[in-house]
Amino acid sequence: MREFDSLDGANLIDKPVGPTSHDVVDAIRRQFQIKKVGHCGTLDPNATGLLIIVLGRGTKLSERLMSSDKVYEGTVKFGETTDSFDADGELVASLPVPPTTVKQLNELAATFIGDQMQMPPMVSAIKKNGVPLYKLARKGIEVERRPRLIHIYSFRFTAYIEPRGHFRVACTKGTYVRTLAQELGQKLGCGAHLATLRRTVSGKFDIAEAIPLDAALNLSFGELEKRVIPFLKLAS
Repeated sequence: MREFDSLDGANLIDKPVGPTSHDVVDAIRRQFQIKKVGHCGTLDPNATGLLIIVLGRGTKLSERLMSSDKVYEGTVKFGETTDSFDADGELVASLPVPPTTVKQLNELAATFIGDQMQMPPMVSAIKKNGVPLYKLARKGIEVERRPRLIHIYSFRFTAYIEPRGHFRVACTKGTYVRTLAQELGQKLGCGAHLATLRRTVSGKFDIAEAIPLDAALNLSFGELEKRVIPFLKLAS
C-alpha cells in the first residue's frame, strides 16, 4: 500500500450560516486545488457548527465518520408552525403559546428519550427516484416516506423566554432535529419550529477543535497540512 499523503485525512470546519455543506466542500476544493473532498453529515444552510471535511483518501472513511452520534444546540420558537419545520419554511399556522416553564419543556422533551421511528420531513435531501424530496416539496408534491429508527440520548432545555427555548440534544445519525421541534410544539398544543441549530459534536470530534470557514480558506497550503487529522488517526 502506498504511503499516505499529508492531505489524506480530515479538517474540522465551523460552518457559518448561509452556505450549504456542498458549498463548503467546493470552496475548499477550489481554494487548495484538492481533487477529492467530501463532508460527513449535511448541515442545512441556516445551521452552523461542526462539519467534518474529508480530504484525499480520507474520503474512504466518510461512511464511518457519518455514522457517528451527534450533539446539537439550538432554539425552538413556539407558537409558529412552518411547512419545513424550521425558519426557512412558510408559516402554516400560528397559535398563542400557553404559559410555559423550562421544567415543563423538559418534561415534554423527556418523552422523546430512547428509540423511536421518525418520519423524515418532505423538505429534506432524501432522494425519491433520484430526486431530492425538497425539490418535490417546492412543487407542492408530497410522496410517501419511510420512518427511520433513531435514538435520542438526551434532550434538555436550558432556558426559555417566550416564545423561544434553548436546548441541547444528543442523538444518533439521521435524526431530524427540526422534526423534534415540530413534534414538541404539537405536544405543547401551540405548534413550533426550529429557529436555530448548531452542531457541537460529531463522534469523537468537538466544535472547539474546528476552524471557521473564512479562516480556513485563508490558510496557506502548509498551514492547512498542519491542521489535517491524518487518515490513520481517523481510522483508529
